[in-house]
Amino acid sequence: MAPSGQMTAPALDVLLRDGSLAGNWALDPSRSQVSLRSKSMWGMASVKGVFGQVSGTGTVSASGDVSGTINVGSRSIDTGNSKRDKHLRSAEFFDVEHHDNITVTVDAIRPSGEGVTVTGSLTVRGRSKPLSFGAKVAVVEGGEVLLDADVHVNRADFGLTWNQMGMASMNNTITVHAVFTRQ
Repeated sequence: MAPSGQMTAPALDVLLRDGSLAGNWALDPSRSQVSLRSKSMWGMASVKGVFGQVSGTGTVSASGDVSGTINVGSRSIDTGNSKRDKHLRSAEFFDVEHHDNITVTVDAIRPSGEGVTVTGSLTVRGRSKPLSFGAKVAVVEGGEVLLDADVHVNRADFGLTWNQMGMASMNNTITVHAVFTRQ
């Protein structure tokens, strides 16, 4: 049985290599959350939003290779301000009429430092960019894997360049709390 709690890189490497985590995994949308944080008003105010729709799957091979996908419903953004949410869903930002999802495709997860390094790509508005970020992983009794990360992105890389009078930061933080259960 896998140990509980946050994993060190060497302990996670053992679980990946010995086949303990091998199999298919599903993201639990009721216990997972993806949120967005940015600065506006020339850095004086934080804007926070939560995406209400998130889904995903992952696979760990017998040799410990990890791959997967997390889909975030772009129209499910909720910042607590309906006018702002409507603008974020418009063609000036997420363009939800043409792009239903924001997608993270994971090509590899490698133990490193105090957690893991995740590599893959991020697709927003049909534009994909390579992605690499650090994350914390916990393997919980009962067969769950938790992944927590803050992913820093420049929204201009994805064509999200609207910025009235330079008020909004191009740099954003996507916070991921993903709970995966074995299928």
